[in-house]
Amino acid sequence: MNHHIQQASIQYLQHGLSVLPAKRADKRPCIGSWKQYQKRLPTQTELDAWFSNPQDGICIITGQISGNLEIIDFDNGGELFDIWYQLIPADIRNRMVIEQTPSGGWHVIYRCETEVSGNMKLAQRKDGNKIHTLIETRGEGGLFLCAPTAGYELMQGEFANLLNLTESEREILLEAAWSLNEYIPEPVQHSQHSDSSALRPGDDYNIRGNVIELLKSHGWQFVNACGDNQRWRRPDKAKGWSATLRTTDNVFYVFSSNAAPFESNKAYSPFMVYTILEHGGDCSKAALELSKQGYGQPTSPAESDDVDLSGILSPPEDKPKTELFDPGQLPDELLRIPGFVSELMDFCLETAPYPNLGLAFCGALSMQSFLCGRKIRDPGNLRTNIYLLALAGSSSGKDWPRQINSHIFMEIGKTDALGDKFASGEGIQDAMNLTASMLFQNDEIDGILISLNKSRDGRFESIMGTLLTMYTSSGSVYPMRRKAGKQSGGIIDQPHLTIFGTATPKYYYESLSERMLTNGFFARMMVVDIGYRGTGQDAGLIDTMPKRILETAKWWDDFCPGQRRGNLISFHPKPEVIPITNAARDVLDEFRYKADSEYAKSEAENDESAKSIWGRANENARKLALLYAASESYQSPEISQQGATWAVRFAEHQIRRMLYLVGQHAFENEFDKKCKQMVQILTTWQRQKGPHIWMPHWELGRRLKGWTERDFEMVRESLSARLEIEYEVGSTPKRGRVGFRYRLC
Repeated sequence: MNHHIQQASIQYLQHGLSVLPAKRADKRPCIGSWKQYQKRLPTQTELDAWFSNPQDGICIITGQISGNLEIIDFDNGGELFDIWYQLIPADIRNRMVIEQTPSGGWHVIYRCETEVSGNMKLAQRKDGNKIHTLIETRGEGGLFLCAPTAGYELMQGEFANLLNLTESEREILLEAAWSLNEYIPEPVQHSQHSDSSALRPGDDYNIRGNVIELLKSHGWQFVNACGDNQRWRRPDKAKGWSATLRTTDNVFYVFSSNAAPFESNKAYSPFMVYTILEHGGDCSKAALELSKQGYGQPTSPAESDDVDLSGILSPPEDKPKTELFDPGQLPDELLRIPGFVSELMDFCLETAPYPNLGLAFCGALSMQSFLCGRKIRDPGNLRTNIYLLALAGSSSGKDWPRQINSHIFMEIGKTDALGDKFASGEGIQDAMNLTASMLFQNDEIDGILISLNKSRDGRFESIMGTLLTMYTSSGSVYPMRRKAGKQSGGIIDQPHLTIFGTATPKYYYESLSERMLTNGFFARMMVVDIGYRGTGQDAGLIDTMPKRILETAKWWDDFCPGQRRGNLISFHPKPEVIPITNAARDVLDEFRYKADSEYAKSEAENDESAKSIWGRANENARKLALLYAASESYQSPEISQQGATWAVRFAEHQIRRMLYLVGQHAFENEFDKKCKQMVQILTTWQRQKGPHIWMPHWELGRRLKGWTERDFEMVRESLSARLEIEYEVGSTPKRGRVGFRYRLC
């Protein structure tokens, strides 16, 4: 036996393997100091000296010294080996070196073109209090006993001809093992110093932080879902997955050794994911920033000798509502989709006297929505009709995208399908009865919303009712009102109404109310805050529009799905169903689950506004994914993973922005409106002056004209009791007199 071991050691050394004699029973080298052979190969003289004495085992050091050697070790009688083996492509598994161990386990041995990591546990199981490792690796710095040691038998291949895997091929082997893991360790915990029992920002983030959006913003990609676990792919990786996210508690378990800054084989709480990605692992900085975003809560209300009016002025909710943070305006990358929309946007930006990315996007997307009307649908029969609202100040260039769209309508002979103001619900019905697919470009739509809030005029009520019903009827029929002298008002088959509205932010915010938010219209409206006016330039000529844009628009106008259906084609078209890839379906399904969860949370908090908005989230995302497909490749559209991912990101960002604005501006009554006005003014003040700078009463009063001293007293007492603001009596910097001053908590 010693002769075979000695001959094998010579052969292994000749093929660049760091080989050592081993004590079989202890599974370790039987020489004194062997760590040096992790850095250098033994010499032939050393081998001769070691094996001149009888040896009952041989081992090989893994890692860089042996040519980036790595093995996958299947323990516990090799119970998972057969399952794992079937997951490996045949062209790889047929070239692997495989040996069986004395316990019935298995070794899979290979080299890798790139450096390998240290030992990793790939699959584990917990039985009671004991954790069993079923599959693990031996990598950099590790070692393993091997044939011809007694009990170790080569079943496939030989050490003299080891497979050299690419990095992606190695990932296939590891991911197949990771997919069999049954145990996720406790997440890495964080330390937040606190002398109270209050809910800390990190703990609060663990409960309601948006880990999915955080991971995506740092380049992580959602792959698919398997039970309660989502599979995620690290940045700069094209295939496979590198970590799992357990949806029951959002614990993020990283198994990849190439997923820096995360460590392999570790689980992270949502707060630690945020801390590592956003603050380089500094928990204190992370907690401070989350506190600014509204996470965490104080221990108890501030002590005061004054009478507590909070129960009278602002009755407590049954349950505290989730604190909202402002995600900001839509990032520029979400205001782009490939194909027709981007081409039309580029022309708008080149020719507009005041180019603005958000306005160009809204104009182009509304045009794409109209062109697809009654022509395509997704597998769930959703259509591309959308209601878009761009929030833009006066003289910011709102009219230019509308002019561009009007020019396209004229060029393709569709001016009868272009609408302007909403005179009444009946007027909208009459127009849609003549032309079942229309684009309404309505300026100052906030005026309609304000009128709806302040008036019970039947005309405004009919507009809202018509818009709501028209939206939901795009895949069926819209029953028209019965006119005098007629038995039936008739129907509009599959009405397709697209709205491209604009509004000034100030008046739009003033129109928000509980009544408006819960009737469904607001939830269907995609609101894009376009920010400040762009830098001016010399305007171009609209009639210089590129030929390709007009050709695409004309193609859509001429496209008639189901052309063999004769005269019915214009009255009752049968839109083409756009296929969806499995990967795209996984992305959209994941978002539906998340939206359903947010809906349930809103329901538990009795938040009717949030319920209404989250209730439409999935529908909005799928409409956007369909529009992406139509823009990207109009002649052969397909709902792709890329399109679905963009749609979900856009929809979720827009929803969270809407919810934040609702929390800031929507009011239940006049007193609630006054409370929010004071908070808004203090928020603006502290953004300009600093987070802890007091605002004097005279300055606040100057901005809240018309308020009585009683108004100030009631509002400040209510907001103070709710721990939204604090106030004190101090000297005023302007006049040196003693008076109230205020700041946010």
